Amino acid sequence: MNNWQPDSWRKKPILQQPEYDDKAELAQVEKTLSSYPPLVFAAEARELRRQLGQVCEGKGFLLQGGDCAESFSEFNAPKIRDTFKVLLQMAIVLTFAGRCPVTKVARMAGQYAKPRSSDFETKDGITLPSYRGDIINSFEFSEAARRPDPQRLIEAYHRSSATLNLLRAFAQGGLADLHEVNRWNMAFVENNPLKEQYQDIARRIQDSLEFMDVIGLNASNTPTLHETSLFTSHEALLLNYEEALTRIDTLTGKPYDCSAHMVWIGERTRQLDHAHIEFFRGIHNPIGVKVGPTMEEDELIRLIDALNPNNEAGRLTLITRMGADKLEANLPRLLRRVKAEGRNVVWSSDPMHGNTFSASSGYKTRNFDAILSEIRQFFAAHDAEGTYAGGIHLEMTGQHVTECTGGAYQISDDDLAEAYKTQCDPRLNADQVLEMAFLVSDHLRIK
Repeated sequence: MNNWQPDSWRKKPILQQPEYDDKAELAQVEKTLSSYPPLVFAAEARELRRQLGQVCEGKGFLLQGGDCAESFSEFNAPKIRDTFKVLLQMAIVLTFAGRCPVTKVARMAGQYAKPRSSDFETKDGITLPSYRGDIINSFEFSEAARRPDPQRLIEAYHRSSATLNLLRAFAQGGLADLHEVNRWNMAFVENNPLKEQYQDIARRIQDSLEFMDVIGLNASNTPTLHETSLFTSHEALLLNYEEALTRIDTLTGKPYDCSAHMVWIGERTRQLDHAHIEFFRGIHNPIGVKVGPTMEEDELIRLIDALNPNNEAGRLTLITRMGADKLEANLPRLLRRVKAEGRNVVWSSDPMHGNTFSASSGYKTRNFDAILSEIRQFFAAHDAEGTYAGGIHLEMTGQHVTECTGGAYQISDDDLAEAYKTQCDPRLNADQVLEMAFLVSDHLRIK
């Protein structure tokens, strides 16, 4: 760590970065951001790291979810509220049915950048830079819209700040009150084929609350009945933005990336000698890294040692993204090697990215059954290897979109056009993720 600085990544090769026309404007934006208040506090990041340490020891579960990419155009309170509520619903199902404490981490308040498979996109014979998320350029297919604009970093900061402010208000202001569990999503209870299971859990929670109230435990003297903790996360793709929001904690003297409580490195930017590993090795947040089916055992151990040299529980989460057709052949060998080497990591399943395909209707989609299959294989592999399946990582929304096929409502290819709203990758809707929570809780209960 002696040779690490917040800007030492600039001396390394870097991928998935936009090419800004005005470098002086970019430098001024970075300087402005570095003078702004932090979005989160180091103590909050340390608390998340403590909770993830418990997950690493098999004493908790990580629920991470939210938009594939947040959008400036869909930045509004109802959308933030609905995603917050469905995360709470999932956590309640996992906690109560699975008898397991759940750490909630939202892909919100900063998930504005997306890696792309190609630098350019062609439509009707016109080639323009790819859309890389609203923090960089605009989804609209025009030369002006696709030009990377440094001022968007400032706008992303302000929108992230407002989102965090609202999430904190929801978490502490009564929306998370367990007494409201029966009213969090009445549409689900009324219409979903799993409504009886949800109602049963809601009734059992209500009975428990009434019992606790009788013996003197209520919201006025037991805050956990009335409020909750929710942490934020995003893929730290734009390192100039992350560097500008890195601060030295006054209590510990250690650097923290204060753009979010947790940040992760994507599958496309985890090269050991590149910039993202260099930046991540120096910050003290809990961090994650995506692990695909091509990862080799030796490479994974070198990656773990680079990012968590002191082998601290809760520091590093490995987020596997393999695909339902590849996980069984690739995850077990990685689990065995990490276990044999004695490395302390949280294992979490991203069952979304490896199961994307183009439907006959032309929409990019994912199938609920394939997503569920990857999750079940993830749990089965850990059971077989004697390791702990510590979490799930979902691209999801609280809105009733039609972007992923299948689920209890059996969304078909023909249904996708009904409410296909994503600007990047398809997301599970509110009903699909709650259904997923019931199915995942069965595995937790077995543990």
